[in-house]
This record gives sequence, structure tokens and C-alpha cells, in this order.
Amino acid sequence: MAAAGAEAGDSAAEFRAFFERHYAELARLAHLLTGETDAADDLAADAMLALWHRWDRVRAADHPAAYARGVVTNLVRTRIRGTVRERRRIAAFWDRRPDHTEDPDVPAVVDVRTALRSLPFRKRACVVLRHAFDLSERDTALALGVSVGTVKSQTAKGMAELQRLLGPRAATELAAGRR
Repeated sequence: MAAAGAEAGDSAAEFRAFFERHYAELARLAHLLTGETDAADDLAADAMLALWHRWDRVRAADHPAAYARGVVTNLVRTRIRGTVRERRRIAAFWDRRPDHTEDPDVPAVVDVRTALRSLPFRKRACVVLRHAFDLSERDTALALGVSVGTVKSQTAKGMAELQRLLGPRAATELAAGRR
């Protein structure tokens, strides 16, 4: 009985150390993917709770931090899909005016966060993990649960889209980590 208690204490201590080492990084990842500070903290906390519930599996994983990033990206994906569905429902309900035309006011300078949010989720996740977190293609693939080839193509397409939105200089600075 005492051995089980000691093992549970060791597990809790390992998780606490993992939490302290990775929570800020996971919150930053969620923030870059969502653009929302409050949501990022909630998503990182939800991810940590999910990781705690599966801690035996997580700590046995080859790359626990990559596993954690995958949990965050999946939670963000679910949140974005829910938000998009909700916005579509609201727009369908309220936007029934026949004379309605969308004429967006395009600013002269596009904010990087706005440009990132305009990318489809997988492209955004690949760009953020590769360039903001400086992960290798392999580590990015592990975090997202996709192939290295997918990471390469989605990152290239995402960067091309950012370059189109931001201009070549801004996209190059983003890739170099200066923005």
C-alpha cells in the first residue's frame, strides 16, 4: 500500500514539474493559434487537465512535450470549428437583408496576428510551430499528428499566403523570428 502511495506521489511530482516547464509554452502556442489571450490560458489549462488524466500515457510517450502540443492544437481546432459554426448560425439568422454587401475596410498595414488568423488551421499551426516555436519538421509533424511531407507543404503554403498578405519583407521577418 505504501509503494502505491509513493508511486502516486512521484507521478504527481513529475506532472507538477512538467506543468511548470511547459504551461507557458502551451499557452503561447494557443495564443498564437487563436489570437485570444484569455482563450489561450483556458485552452492551456484544459490541455494540462487532459494530460493529467492521461499522465501515465503522456510520460511514457517518446516526446511528452510534442504530445502536449498535439493536445493543445486539437483543443484549438475544436474551439475554432465551434466558433465558425456559431458565427455561421448567427449570420444565417440575422443577415437576411437583400441589400447587404460586404465591403471590408482593408487597412494599409496588416497585423501579423490578423494574417495568421486568416490562414486555415493546419497551415497556421505549421507556420506557428515551425517559425514561432522553432520546431523541426519532425517535431511539428508529431505535435499535429501528420506526416513530415504535410508539414513541409502546409508550412510553404502558409508562408506564401502570409507573404501575399503581409508583403515579402514582413513574411521574411516572421520566418526569421523577428516579428
